[in-house]
Amino acid sequence: MLVPLNWLKEYVNINEEIRSFTERLTMSGSNVEGIEELGKDIENVIIGRIEKIEKHPDADKLLVVQVNTGSKNIQVVTGATNIREKDLIPVALDGAVIHGGKKISSTKYRGVDSNGMLCSAKELGLDDHGLPEDMQNGILILPPDAPLGKDIKDYINLEDTVIDFEITPNRPDCLSIVGMARETAAAYKLELKIPSIILKEEARENAKDLARITIEARDLCKRYVARIIKDVKIEPSPLWMQRRLQACGVRPINNIVDITNYVMLELGQPLHAFDYDKLEGHSIIVRRGRDSENMVTLDGVARTLSSDMLVIADINKPVAIAGVMGGEESEIGPSTKCILLESANFAGPSIRRTSRKLGLRSEASMRFEKGLDPNICSTAADRACQLIEELGAGKVAKGYIDVYPEKANPGKIVFRPERINRALGTKIPESEMIDILERLEIKIQKTPDGMFALIPTFRADIAKEADLVEEVGRIYGYDRLPSTLPQGDVTQGRLQTSQKLADTIKQVLTGLGYSEIYTYSFVSPGVFDRINTPSDSPLRQVITLMNPLGEEQSVMRTTLIPNMLDVVGYNLNQKIEEIRLFETGSVYIPKELPLTELPHESKKLAIGLSGKVLDFYELKKTIETLFAKLRIEHYTFEQYQHFAFHPGRCARVMIDEEELGIVGEIHPDVLENYDIDTRVYIAQLDMDLLIKKASTDIKFSALPRFPASDRDLAIIVEDRVPARDIIQVIKEAGGELVENVELFDIYRGDQIQKGFKSMAFSITYRAKDRTLTDEEVNGVHDRVRTKLVEKFNGTLRE
Repeated sequence: MLVPLNWLKEYVNINEEIRSFTERLTMSGSNVEGIEELGKDIENVIIGRIEKIEKHPDADKLLVVQVNTGSKNIQVVTGATNIREKDLIPVALDGAVIHGGKKISSTKYRGVDSNGMLCSAKELGLDDHGLPEDMQNGILILPPDAPLGKDIKDYINLEDTVIDFEITPNRPDCLSIVGMARETAAAYKLELKIPSIILKEEARENAKDLARITIEARDLCKRYVARIIKDVKIEPSPLWMQRRLQACGVRPINNIVDITNYVMLELGQPLHAFDYDKLEGHSIIVRRGRDSENMVTLDGVARTLSSDMLVIADINKPVAIAGVMGGEESEIGPSTKCILLESANFAGPSIRRTSRKLGLRSEASMRFEKGLDPNICSTAADRACQLIEELGAGKVAKGYIDVYPEKANPGKIVFRPERINRALGTKIPESEMIDILERLEIKIQKTPDGMFALIPTFRADIAKEADLVEEVGRIYGYDRLPSTLPQGDVTQGRLQTSQKLADTIKQVLTGLGYSEIYTYSFVSPGVFDRINTPSDSPLRQVITLMNPLGEEQSVMRTTLIPNMLDVVGYNLNQKIEEIRLFETGSVYIPKELPLTELPHESKKLAIGLSGKVLDFYELKKTIETLFAKLRIEHYTFEQYQHFAFHPGRCARVMIDEEELGIVGEIHPDVLENYDIDTRVYIAQLDMDLLIKKASTDIKFSALPRFPASDRDLAIIVEDRVPARDIIQVIKEAGGELVENVELFDIYRGDQIQKGFKSMAFSITYRAKDRTLTDEEVNGVHDRVRTKLVEKFNGTLRE
């Protein structure tokens, strides 16, 4: 909220130095984001009167002007064409400085002395958008009553300080000059001077006889006030009003529009003016839009409306999108002679949805979105009519039309001074608390049942006793509150076992050269097609966001594989030759759709590899290293088929017959969908199961006292026989004497029948209580060989 200090001073007599003023307002809850000084660079520019205009003797496009400055006459050479004798204009004297820091000095134009410069609006730092066309391209012409010789900065308040306040969403009452004046008066114990409103109502007709107002959507419009203004004169607004609007970031248009914007900034209530004669049936109907209904808004854009939008309509068509923007057909213009002035209260959520859907956001919609006080509607309409009368812009009809189905009444909260002091740790007297609250227009009511605070309707943010504590504390001054140490039993924070194990997993992977990544939980529905997910896969049962940022982030993920592929692909495009990545993140599995309860949130671990020397076994080794660190023993890798992985290069990881996850090489078709032209290996593991199966117990085994005996064997079996099954048979046949079995060679070639393979194993035999003899070892080893041949119909190689 931009607040010009000169405007603020009209309502509260504040003379504080600017830095201490902003610090005090910040401490009371109105945070200051910035300060801008306007007009400080302009010097020695006064109001002059043109006494005589002559043509330049040696230049067809120049004029020689005699200007009365009040104390003397000076001669100025100018190229302006919109000036006349007796015009009052701003003139920069010799040595003056105009907007932008440009210095003016006496000079000669083709032999004629020029001792100053006639100034345009832009040369004074003004926006000329609201001025007549001749002034936009020429000199600023001042009103006939402008005081001759007066400093132009004093006449149109060029010099001002504009404070940018950060207004929190719960304080829409502060989105106005009066609201900030109220905060200032409360903080400094000053009187708040609200302008009194007295209307002449010079038009003979009564407003109730001229128009009809109907609210059909009462849930979206709490109140609608309308006033009628006759004999309207559309012209530029006065310079002082234009200057104030510009200081607040609002561009001047014409007197009527500027008055509505002025009152919105002053009181916080948006207004809208309709051309009365363009309203069919001279009626206003506040209703929901109709699907596929169209209208052209003030910006010249054709808008398609829908039933979830609130519109202002006449008897045949919509004439405005409520609280957002008016319609082109009912716009006021030079030919407008009668206007209907709207001051209404619309439901904030409805305005917010409409504004976002249409991509339109204005000062008015921003205020409606936050929720306004319906009781201010009539005051704002009267204030606008008062300004219309003062500026001679029209004659106000008698009375007004006010449709107010359910009047908003002040709230009531128990007021207990001792409770407030206990919460703040202070000893503020009851009388001072009452004074603070009444400066905020919160009245204290004393009854036999106790004291109560009556909350004005413009303070909808005060709903409970704790809010009263905050109001007293911030105005009293947070810097004045005593400092106290917290009391209670202090305990040392510790990580849970699951948190420690999660950290261990990350440390192991980092130690193996992996980098951790973080990706969004929101993904595109298209990712399932990119990883070849079947149409009936449970992974496609996703939670769809109601208000997504876009299609690319519209559903909640059910797998981490697409996210990992996105990051791998990005890094490959950056010419990274070896990629080692991991992510621990949640996937969201709905229990049923549509959602009736929170989904199941499962933690997953995704590991990604890509590089010339990296393969499936590197990824498998990484997982086995994790198992070793987490002391997980009973695990297996089983051949598996998965739609996203390469056939025959994919395995399912099992722990104690429970599925931990999947590991393998990504399918070439999937890689093509991600524009990846190199092999990528990914594992996705159930993080929760991994932590559940992990052990923190450390087990020690004594060093062996007796020597071991090693034997090797090679067996030819069918390709489909996994090494895991052979190792299991070796251990079962060898019993307790088999200490370790390792696969050290796999051979396929000319010497082996097609469809078969040779696998060579190294077996370590050891007894815990004695040294084994060759006869014992050979006997056990022969039993192992026999079992393998019987079990797998294999052939032993010598």
